[in-house]
Amino acid sequence: MKVALGLRVHSGWAALVVVGKHNGDFVIVDRRRIELVENEWQKQPYHAAENSKRDAARDLVKRGIAVARRNAGREIRAALKRERQRENEVTACAVLVTDPMPAWSTEEILAVHFRMHKAEGVLFRDALIRAAEACRLAVLAIPEKQLAEQAVNVLKTQANDLSDTISTLGKSVGPPWGKDQKEATVAALVALQYAP
Repeated sequence: MKVALGLRVHSGWAALVVVGKHNGDFVIVDRRRIELVENEWQKQPYHAAENSKRDAARDLVKRGIAVARRNAGREIRAALKRERQRENEVTACAVLVTDPMPAWSTEEILAVHFRMHKAEGVLFRDALIRAAEACRLAVLAIPEKQLAEQAVNVLKTQANDLSDTISTLGKSVGPPWGKDQKEATVAALVALQYAP
């Protein structure tokens, strides 16, 4: 079966949902939390570097980014391996994203507290997008604020019908079925429609 990955990202982890279509109906193939860090400070590397001297701060941030990218690659490859073992073909990956960030340097980010939050919000999304692209997946970056609108348009459905579909899928797999899983599922549904 053709399947798509949907990811809703947080600092240090993401909700991953894999959706496919079987006999004309959407099905949840897999659902899990994937870890993108190994230590607590790596969840917020800019905050961890905030009081360090310039070179040390830059090095700490660089190490945090490297860990996120390495773990994102490992998790995407593991997801692809699981789907190959199920004899599924992963055709696309959707990652929910926030507004893009200006090309600030590490020093510029560390100089303004809200920029650290912004940079850390972008960091893990970017790591997953890079990992999916490295695995040669078609990647769809969907702005979180536009998810519902895009889903209704792409899936050619009404908002109420989409809500019913997500509720039915949630009942089929049981808890946890919170906002993270629901939004990752909607993203995967959109990616599945875009898949070649």
